Amino acid sequence: MSDPDVQPVSYDVADGIATVRLRRPDAMNSLTLETKVALRDALHAAAADSAVRCVVLTGSGRAFCVGQDLQEHVAWLAGDEELGGATTVVDHYNPIVTAIATMPKPVIAAVNGIAAGAGSSMAFAADFRVLGRSAGFNTAFAAIAFSCDTGASWTLPRLIGHARATDLLMRPRTVGADEALSLGLATSVVDDEQLDAAVAELARELADGPTLAYGAIKRVLVHSASHDLASSLEQEGQKMAITGASSDHRVAVEAFLAKQKPVFTGR
Repeated sequence: MSDPDVQPVSYDVADGIATVRLRRPDAMNSLTLETKVALRDALHAAAADSAVRCVVLTGSGRAFCVGQDLQEHVAWLAGDEELGGATTVVDHYNPIVTAIATMPKPVIAAVNGIAAGAGSSMAFAADFRVLGRSAGFNTAFAAIAFSCDTGASWTLPRLIGHARATDLLMRPRTVGADEALSLGLATSVVDDEQLDAAVAELARELADGPTLAYGAIKRVLVHSASHDLASSLEQEGQKMAITGASSDHRVAVEAFLAKQKPVFTGR
């Protein structure tokens, strides 16, 4: 039984890095109503905080996140309307994945164990996915006669192509870390005991980088995925004008000419 005094999601900020951690290890970080609300709010807080320049999303225990808490879902099917099952995609899952995908700063999914269902979808929406060797992905939706949510229909084909996405969504199975790397689902794979250090190193690199430029790159990538060349070029021009006027750009050019390492402020 979970401890009522333990919050299901923790949110900590240190040296420009926000860590959002799911904290229901006994339930493999499955998503109850309380957890979904807390996760959504933590991600929104990270997006709004100018002091945050990189976000790490991770789990606790042996799982990253196995998606919807099915015990709570069964209670909703049995008639408990207070659990909000009828509107949870709109109220929770959509805002969660939108916050990850549109975060104006890099997001790292530190996949410490199995990521299934909406848990896998959240990881797919991140900019970087660092997996421990024992981690893996399982879309899981079709196994319980669900479609898919939390952006999987959008992110998965863009990561691995339409055919492979169709296969993994219609015939769900666990894709281990090494296969995930070969498919393009993982950015990198490290031994489990090295995961924290590898994520910390990447997060530090990104938090010290040109945050405004990172956010602009994310936006133009999303735009170009669904627009023609002319529109994409226009969007690139707009973002180049914004980043070209930034303090970070000026600092970078001056550092380059002086053969020094730039110190970015994210502005």
